[in-house]
Amino acid sequence: MVARETDQPVAGVSMRFSAPVLAFTVPFLMGGCTTAGPADTARSIAPILTTEQARDEFTYAQPTEARVTHVALDLDLDFEARRVQGTATLDVTAAPGADEIVLDSNGLLIGGITDGRGNALGYTIGESVPDKGEPIIVELGDSGGASSRKIVISYASGPDAPALQWLDPEQTAGGEYPFVFSQGQAILNRSWIPTQDSPGIRQTWEARITAPRPLTVVMSGIRQGQPTDVGGGRRAFEFAMDNNIPPYLIAVAAGNLEFADLGPRSGVWAEPEVLPAARQELGDTEQLIEAGESLFGDYRWGRYDMIVLPPSFPYGGMENPTLTFLTPTFIAGDRSNNGLIAHELAHSWSGNLTTYATWRDGWLNEGVTSYIESRITEEVYGKPRAEQEYALSYAALANAVEENGADNPNTAMRSPAAISPFDTVGEAIYDKGTVFLRTVENIVGRERFDAWLTQWFDAHAFQPVTSEMFLADMRANLIDGDSDLEDRLMLDEWVYGTGIPSNAWQPEATAFAAVDDAVAAYARAGTLPATRTWEGWTAAEQRRFLEELPEDLDDTDLAAMDRQLGLSRSGNNEVLFLWLQAALRNEYDPAVPQAEAFLARVGRNKFVEPLFRALWATGDWGRPVATRIYARTRGGYHSFTRGRVDAVLGYEGAGG
Repeated sequence: MVARETDQPVAGVSMRFSAPVLAFTVPFLMGGCTTAGPADTARSIAPILTTEQARDEFTYAQPTEARVTHVALDLDLDFEARRVQGTATLDVTAAPGADEIVLDSNGLLIGGITDGRGNALGYTIGESVPDKGEPIIVELGDSGGASSRKIVISYASGPDAPALQWLDPEQTAGGEYPFVFSQGQAILNRSWIPTQDSPGIRQTWEARITAPRPLTVVMSGIRQGQPTDVGGGRRAFEFAMDNNIPPYLIAVAAGNLEFADLGPRSGVWAEPEVLPAARQELGDTEQLIEAGESLFGDYRWGRYDMIVLPPSFPYGGMENPTLTFLTPTFIAGDRSNNGLIAHELAHSWSGNLTTYATWRDGWLNEGVTSYIESRITEEVYGKPRAEQEYALSYAALANAVEENGADNPNTAMRSPAAISPFDTVGEAIYDKGTVFLRTVENIVGRERFDAWLTQWFDAHAFQPVTSEMFLADMRANLIDGDSDLEDRLMLDEWVYGTGIPSNAWQPEATAFAAVDDAVAAYARAGTLPATRTWEGWTAAEQRRFLEELPEDLDDTDLAAMDRQLGLSRSGNNEVLFLWLQAALRNEYDPAVPQAEAFLARVGRNKFVEPLFRALWATGDWGRPVATRIYARTRGGYHSFTRGRVDAVLGYEGAGG
């Protein structure tokens, strides 16, 4: 997900399962997935880790007994009923004597389960647990002595499946056609795919998805051929992913989409109304890919395409392989927010290639990725920009530690057993990991560190990993018995400890020298930067200034600031958000209409939740405003964003 995103993924909304079997009106078992190729060829199988650190408490699966190795989906997108329906054919590998497999579900409606020959298999659906869903226990039947077999599940997603957001035409840029997209991280994909939904159980997959004309379906895999007409005004699209991936990275979107090439292996999908701006903003993509390869080895996913989603997408970006999902809020017209692209691309090495086995090791994805992002940024945009972004990252970490307390377990990179990993503050996952690896790099030297990190990716490509494994590899292949270096690096304190270790690498003092002088001048005498100076600053410099403003500002201060700096007219959503946050927390009436318009067009939780929080914190002034705006905008937000804002506002029916 996007660098320094403060909205961490959550386990999802539990669905109460009222009936174990649904009598479908659609004959689901008329045929399995018809995609040729990957389903019929030998595939590598990723290992299952069995150490204590690799134990995932957020899955019902028992992968050492029986595990899913491949998923073949044959699904229809039903926009009227707002559900997917069809079949999932699972390749299963079972241990000797194993007679059942346990799958994850969140409200899935099961029509029946058979083996690969069409024989019915018995199954039971367990009790639903909030934020985890319910297990599906499937009897494997007679294997004939074989350890590998297939099961075919006829099913539909339940009402309001939290992984899927169905949009009415008026919620899209074009306003004419509906749209749907999925968001699988953290454990939401179990609400539309019956599989073992754990990052440590990597799987290959293929899919055949049908949608009504003229909608286009895209997925986080390589498209197989052209769409085919299947009658009834529908087309079928086929995809395949031959690399083992964690199941949360299976993603789908469908809408009125067009495509633009960006390079020989990259391109962007978007609604026609958004495509020209998206194509311009993403013009550096091929250069970013080449920079990543020059640093940490080959890009191993074939293509790097992106899709710019409607504004309700709750995150900055989601690193779905071969198809990064992006918020339109990154489009600024000057590529100043392209750190987002560098971050999602960096996941092609850290997060997708090597993936944490459990959610407690979130930093192994996001922290390492944020470090790689900074390195790619330096290669493409220069060291000054990379140093500024590192300074912002360090400041975010320092502020989070100050706010939460240096001994708070929520500030540990690996989430300790005493807390939920979804309660760990985002800065400990993203920014602390960045600072940790920057610290190691500067102690051991960049050339040596790059060689070690590249071999780490090579040695564990397409496999699950843990903090324990990362540190063991670092000690074996980087420290190599040097006790003095071991002491200087303070590895365990970084990964398992709280706060910021004493050896943390400080940002360059000159990174924001001019901006920090301007901040001091404003705090001392209310002197604002000249309009020309402000317009000459980078977006990072403008953000730094706004982030360092005094908490308390009066109407005169805010009016002068907006007049001289043009904050309310900014085309950069990151800058505009910081302005609105400052204005709302200080009860600045002229900003309310703009905040209402912003919250109606933007669904990215990084922006939405803090603005509602700022309004709510003011009490009598902001709470009626927040309530009025939320009544209008709530229905357009993703389930994740709704859940976060529901909690802030005490919304009745929270979690829906």
